[in-house]
Amino acid sequence: MKAREIAAVVRESDDGGAVHVTSPEVGFFRAHVAVGDLVRPGLLVGELETLGLISRVVAPPGARGVVTAVAAPGAAVDFGALLLALDPNGALAAGEAAAAPAHVADTAGGLVFRAPTSGRFYVRASPDKPAFVETGSELAAGTTICLLEVMKTFNRVTYAATGGLPERARVVAVLVADGADVSAGDALLALA
Repeated sequence: MKAREIAAVVRESDDGGAVHVTSPEVGFFRAHVAVGDLVRPGLLVGELETLGLISRVVAPPGARGVVTAVAAPGAAVDFGALLLALDPNGALAAGEAAAAPAHVADTAGGLVFRAPTSGRFYVRASPDKPAFVETGSELAAGTTICLLEVMKTFNRVTYAATGGLPERARVVAVLVADGADVSAGDALLALA
């Protein structure tokens, strides 16, 4: 059974600076992002378990910035509880303004590398190994992008100049958090 997808709720903080991403319902929250990660609308930010049902929580419109706080792992949350705090100016300060959602990148002529199948996305072979790709990485045919875990089997995903992608490309942004579940066709990388 495919997990349902729900959008979190965005509200401005009382001080007017931070953006708060809050829970759309009660449950146990498991974050897929960490402090310092860039969040943009449509990004999978975590999972919410409610009465045994797992829901994929995505950042809603208006949720853009660098994560400054995250709910405790496995935290029980009520409707409207804080899941993430974002610094909306952090994205520009980090030079990540080009990390637009996939549908925006497509319409603006940007390039997007998409997941060939569903699975759990891993950007490194193990926690102590370097990332296969990161912002600024140069890609050529055969470059490993990630591992996708499907039913306890790890599948290596490599770059290929297919579907309108050039022979060589540069990674503008990794659009999925390490350990996040993705569906076939989800945008994994923004490319230039």
